[in-house]
Amino acid sequence: MRDRAKVLGGGPHPARSEDHPARSEGHPARCGGHPARRSRTIRGGGRTTARWLAVTAAMTAGMTAGLAAGGCSPAGDAPEAPFRLTASHPPVADGAGMPFVAADAARFYMSWTEPTGEVGPTGRPIHAVRFATLDADAGPDAGWSAPRTLAASDRFFVNWADFPSIAAAGEGRLAAHWLLRSGDGTYDYDIVVSTSGDGGDRWSEPRVMHADGVAAEHGFLSFFPQEEGFGAVWLDGRHTVGGHGDAEESGEGHGGGGAMTLRAGLLTWDGEARDLDELDARICDCCQTGAAVTDEGVVAVYRGRTQDEIRDILAVRLVDGRWEAPAPVHDDGWQIPACPVNGPAVSAAGRRVVTAWFTGAGNEPRVSVAFSDDAGARWGPRIPVDTGAPLGRVDVELLPDGSALVVWLEATADEASIMARRAYADGRTGDAHPLALTSQVRASGFPRMARAGDRILLAWTELAETRGQESTVRAAWLEVASPDVR
Repeated sequence: MRDRAKVLGGGPHPARSEDHPARSEGHPARCGGHPARRSRTIRGGGRTTARWLAVTAAMTAGMTAGLAAGGCSPAGDAPEAPFRLTASHPPVADGAGMPFVAADAARFYMSWTEPTGEVGPTGRPIHAVRFATLDADAGPDAGWSAPRTLAASDRFFVNWADFPSIAAAGEGRLAAHWLLRSGDGTYDYDIVVSTSGDGGDRWSEPRVMHADGVAAEHGFLSFFPQEEGFGAVWLDGRHTVGGHGDAEESGEGHGGGGAMTLRAGLLTWDGEARDLDELDARICDCCQTGAAVTDEGVVAVYRGRTQDEIRDILAVRLVDGRWEAPAPVHDDGWQIPACPVNGPAVSAAGRRVVTAWFTGAGNEPRVSVAFSDDAGARWGPRIPVDTGAPLGRVDVELLPDGSALVVWLEATADEASIMARRAYADGRTGDAHPLALTSQVRASGFPRMARAGDRILLAWTELAETRGQESTVRAAWLEVASPDVR
């Protein structure tokens, strides 16, 4: 039996010696670095950096741009910025990264990965997957819970694009997953899952989500609540025989044979993992998945892959207990011979669904959204939301009025910004605004958000700005105003 990492349940955050920076392994980088910047330490832990200070500056710039666009306004008549960030301070250690955010009606949950400062039997650093909670009705100065450890191991697959998650189904029912090496190959790793029924105080025995027993890539999992537990979809490399399906074409030498597949399963409330269905026999090898519950069932989104290397976004629905055939969200026609490591996101309420995605079709990078009013059976036209230089790395939340809040990364002159924009099903959009400065490099990761009622929590990885510093995780309340639309 493979080592599935020690589960430490609801134990306290352990004392640690000097932390090692988290190492991000795996999928190829395509972007450059960023210049060093000065930072200063503030009392109470954490670091105030140039990027963090730029959160406020970016919002001020957005308000100024709005004034410039609309001309001079009398005092008290200035247009309101469409987004406002209020900093929160999660209990993370230096070196933390790869946050994931979930919510139920009562609270927000955030998981992340951080180094423990120890070295394991393999000679690799030990990393811990931790989580903390924040009440959904908490005031701006309210504190997070103490961090708790889900698992710790020197055999984690620590990766900028494929990272652990936490999911919530209400009434204290939680699920979590992390990635554990299963063989000697770079991409040989398993999806390990666990559940809690008491808000995270106790967790079930960790189990491997998939039943194939093959040392190959398994990852990019998305949970969704179901009657018997948490449903899950994931990328499954059992037919690649230990490597990417792209390996033969790219010459990377990971081995390989068949293609990456999309599979679905169920993690029951008591922690039993059921590997149930193959949903698509040939998909893109390392792009994130997304899944959301609708009034008709479930809609999952992912990047497909044809024999001609068209890698567009597909949706597959679970209706009346059966998975339907996948169908395109939009015919981008993006032909690319390797995985762009840039998956879609989806959000739903009732029969309303929205998905966001990145494409590079026609050598024109775009971030777009599309809406559905019939639980994902059909999709409306593509609505571009970027400002001309998107990097992708999207997330999306459907808001109570039926509009969608989209976040993504956009390249700037020397780095990148986390951007936000509101979009409507009729094609209208609000203004795009920067939320925070970040970097174009892969280790800056993917911003993630969740909504509980009218509150939204956003989290992202902030990289070290000078030699000797380490990354950290930032979080902030994201308030959405009522912007002008066009």
